Amino acid sequence: MASSSCNCAKPQISHPLSSASSSTVHLGHSPTSISWNSRQPNRTHNISIIHSALHSPSVLHFPKQPYQNPLIPIEDDSVNVQVQPKTHRHPQWNLPQRAAAMALDMAESALVSLELQHPLPKTADPHVQISGNFAPVPEQPVKQALPVTGTIPSCINGVYLRNGANPLFDPVAGHHFFDGDGMVHAVTIDNGNASYACRFTETQRFLQEKELGRPVFPKAIGELHGHSGIARLLLFYARGLFGLVDHKQGTGVANAGLVYFNNRLLAMSEDDLPYHLRITPSGDLETVGRYNFDDQLKSTMIAHPKIDPFSKELFALSYDVIQKPYLKYFKFQPDGTKSPDVEIPLSMPTMMHDFAITENFVVIPNQQVLFKLQEMIFGGSPVIYDKNKKSSFGILSKNASDSKDIIWVESPDTFCFHLWNAWEEPESDEVVVIGSCMTPPDSIFNECDESLKSVLSEIRLNLKTGKSTRRPIISESEQVNLEAGMVNRNRLGRRTRYAYLAIAEPWPKVSGFAKIDLFTGEVKKYIYGDKKFGGEPFFLPRDDNCESAEDDGYIISFVHDENSWKSELQIVDAINLQLESSIKLPSRVPYGFHGTFIDAKSLINQA
Repeated sequence: MASSSCNCAKPQISHPLSSASSSTVHLGHSPTSISWNSRQPNRTHNISIIHSALHSPSVLHFPKQPYQNPLIPIEDDSVNVQVQPKTHRHPQWNLPQRAAAMALDMAESALVSLELQHPLPKTADPHVQISGNFAPVPEQPVKQALPVTGTIPSCINGVYLRNGANPLFDPVAGHHFFDGDGMVHAVTIDNGNASYACRFTETQRFLQEKELGRPVFPKAIGELHGHSGIARLLLFYARGLFGLVDHKQGTGVANAGLVYFNNRLLAMSEDDLPYHLRITPSGDLETVGRYNFDDQLKSTMIAHPKIDPFSKELFALSYDVIQKPYLKYFKFQPDGTKSPDVEIPLSMPTMMHDFAITENFVVIPNQQVLFKLQEMIFGGSPVIYDKNKKSSFGILSKNASDSKDIIWVESPDTFCFHLWNAWEEPESDEVVVIGSCMTPPDSIFNECDESLKSVLSEIRLNLKTGKSTRRPIISESEQVNLEAGMVNRNRLGRRTRYAYLAIAEPWPKVSGFAKIDLFTGEVKKYIYGDKKFGGEPFFLPRDDNCESAEDDGYIISFVHDENSWKSELQIVDAINLQLESSIKLPSRVPYGFHGTFIDAKSLINQA
């Protein structure tokens, strides 16, 4: 797959190229605000631990300042920003609009005063959710000629990009890490030279709030709870009624996924259409705009679409939390032509963060985390765990024109936030699904006393009997939380031996990554080192040849040193887990979500 492989034969170009969660611990740092301008039994389980050979060497408070101030920290001298007074661009409102704005602002102030009389749960407490290296950073224009330790493999030429949540403004009240504005971090590599930039994805939400100088769009997880959540929705739609905000062009933050498809880089969150981003010749990033595939996509799209490495088609889902159909499936041809929607029959709106593909099927998880907006009327969260519901997986042909032939296979008490791969085993009439099974299922969204566990599991779905089995791939004595990662994407939807997953310990931080043999259960760990933490390990194949060894490639990940408060990009050999090189970054990179790599050859054809 051209957009996610390490091509040694680099084309000549004339210019330089260009999964988080609730915490159960107070992370203790805080930023200063500035103004903003512009299955098999009897296996042997083995574990190897490889520590990073290269180590790099401000404690910050969460600001209690007026929420109109942008929440951007100044953590060291490497960030060249000036503290400035607030500058607001006031929209040209007429007299009735100004009166409405004043009245609605007063109502919101009263609401905030009431909210702040009650302690926030950890899942919505900004002191927990965006402290330490979860705190936001300012945009960074391109910095060239970055220091490199070791040697960048000669076959790596292109841009590594990673998405994340980066709130522009200090939260008014509740805030979940997933609520932040989308920011993409980009490291461009050209013949061993590296540059870095990070930019906000300029969503409609972001642009309107930036112009107003304050957050006005409700935060889906941090604020929409109970009666105050209902009040916030009413305030928001009242502002829309008076023309103070426009919610008709989307309310998403585009902070979760990234995919390069049909020569376009798309940033996504499941509550909106994707946003088209462009990489400039210098390695900078710019937002082209909200992208509807030439007016073909009329609904939201989840943040984990799948590209089949052989057909080059893109497969996706869209879910609705308010009205039926609650779920739709569709696909795009390599040229961007969309198929008709296939409505998937669900009796209630269900969280559908991820899914899987095989050679011939899409695998749709219908799990126990639901949306029940009516719970807000009784003072609760609209995201709930329904223990009475039976989890299942739907198996549907990729080319289906309707859902009449979908096969539902129950898999009791299974909740996978992410699915790493799936494949068919026709000899046993089974579809094999690899995912991390999370308990408690709703612990990311709702505070609970039970410690979170994320267990890498093999789930077998028998299409003939309608039965399923599930087993942990790693032995209990060696169990660690594994969340965020991937398999070799050149083999997505086919039988794979290895998965590369983040070691999410101490939760929610990532202390390293594991290379897991899915057949034997063998685990090899790469640990970043003392007080160093990272995120999703991105596997970059050495080339596009599917006949090459499955693990022939490199693991790329941002790593932050909490001792020195410096960040770097590490490149690790995926076969032996030895550090190849480290690129020192000019500013801090917060912990974030998912990434992708666009090679130089693909980048030339960028739309």
